Amino acid sequence: MTARPTDQRRVRHEPAGGLGDAGQRGRRPHVIVVGGGIAGLAAATGLAERGVVVEVCEREPYLGGRVGGWSEMLPDGTPVSMSRGFHAFFRQYYNLRALLRRGDPGLERLVPLEDYPLVDAQGRRDTFRGLPRTPPWNALLFALRSPTFRPSDLVRLDARAAAPLAAVSVPGIYEAIDHLDAQSFVESINFPPAARHLAFEVFSRSFFAPPSTMSAAELATMFHIYFLGSSEGLMFDVPDAGFDTALWEPLRHYLTARGVTFRTGVTVSSVDRVGSGRFHVNHDGGGSGADAVVLAPDVRGLRDIVAASPGLGDPASAVDGPDALARWRDDVAALGSAPPFLVQRLWLDRPVDAARPPFLGTGGLDPLDNVSVLDRYERDAAGWAARHGGSVVELHAYSATPPPGVDDDSWTAELRRRAVARLHELYPETAAARVVGELVQWRADCPMFGVGDFARRPTVATPVDGLVLAGDGIRIDLPVALMERAASTGWQAANRLLAGWGLAGHPLETVPTSGRLGPLRRAAEYAMRT
Repeated sequence: MTARPTDQRRVRHEPAGGLGDAGQRGRRPHVIVVGGGIAGLAAATGLAERGVVVEVCEREPYLGGRVGGWSEMLPDGTPVSMSRGFHAFFRQYYNLRALLRRGDPGLERLVPLEDYPLVDAQGRRDTFRGLPRTPPWNALLFALRSPTFRPSDLVRLDARAAAPLAAVSVPGIYEAIDHLDAQSFVESINFPPAARHLAFEVFSRSFFAPPSTMSAAELATMFHIYFLGSSEGLMFDVPDAGFDTALWEPLRHYLTARGVTFRTGVTVSSVDRVGSGRFHVNHDGGGSGADAVVLAPDVRGLRDIVAASPGLGDPASAVDGPDALARWRDDVAALGSAPPFLVQRLWLDRPVDAARPPFLGTGGLDPLDNVSVLDRYERDAAGWAARHGGSVVELHAYSATPPPGVDDDSWTAELRRRAVARLHELYPETAAARVVGELVQWRADCPMFGVGDFARRPTVATPVDGLVLAGDGIRIDLPVALMERAASTGWQAANRLLAGWGLAGHPLETVPTSGRLGPLRRAAEYAMRT
């Protein structure tokens, strides 16, 4: 069983009150949720628990979206679990963990990893092991014990430039520095180049984008969530089996018992507004009618559905007027996708050295961003490794845009070769290993948090009454990111629909919504003003 939240200063955001079950209204509303990823499943859960009739349409044959899992075959016919790669379930992901508890009340399928080491091309290593949990001592000790950061470097830091890191509030931080890119922002603070490369770049590339193109506000919010805003620490948990087995099948069972219908392998093409305020969702299984719709696909799917749905909203009856509907459509169309990334999973015929960590982040070792040894924590991989005397290793290469004139196949082949060469440098014992099987994911469907994007990013609410959005690319004015943003927007989407029907919503929890250290926050706010 994983640990319960420990931060006594986490913030509980209360929903609107109301009836506990839609049956008390006489007629149960019917909602179609488009997308069976984290956001869609959170929305479906929030609605189903209040007695709403829910239908989930998911394009893939499995649930979980970008955290989904499925089975594939190795060349010798061995079935193995596969996914889009490693995900860290941090303890301050309160709303995601609340969702997972529906299918696994004790979160027994999550196991802790004791460290999150980082290494750069010069062999310098950072670790989060043994850090105090209390801010700001966690960040201070991390810096002072890092081989990339000397005590004298503290004197050289630009306190005024660094002030936003200590004064994060949402959405205030976006209003202050969303116009800056993350790389320029960190350089202005005068962090040592090696420290910037090893620590901050690792965080920024969690968004699958180079820091030169990512919003500085997103980076500052990440720093708040993991360092100065939370005392949960930087340790995290990982599923002990394939994502489908450990996470989503238990949740599917929970939701099915509450009447949720799942349509997997079904692609939604468009949504129409029909008579009496209802919707018709068109998909390749025919179509379905509903009282309300939650759009929770990936960014590209959302853009395509809205573009193909000219009749989705009547400008004359749009919430906030006809101009709002046109602006909303433009804002959805402007949503960007991050550069492509590679996930390369290798089944090796000999074990990785027992001293290797289950997860290793890298800096300056292009194109490699991290290495996972799956047989250290994942049951299927551990079983295969035990039977074959080998190991299962996963390599990630983020922000891997092909050079001009190079096609994807040629580029991914080159990335795979270079990533394996980096693995051999880091873990020399793998150089003599034979690759028994290799599976590759090449994707470009994560949201882009570009410079200046926040102000026009679509929110959960839309100008179309009865239509809401959810997903990690959707704006929510809370300090959340990545998987936790997906879960939080899903819960919020459900809450918005429930409130419209006079039904009780679900509470959300987050790290503090502004800098938790009063004197440090006030000093930072003063520095930002002057």
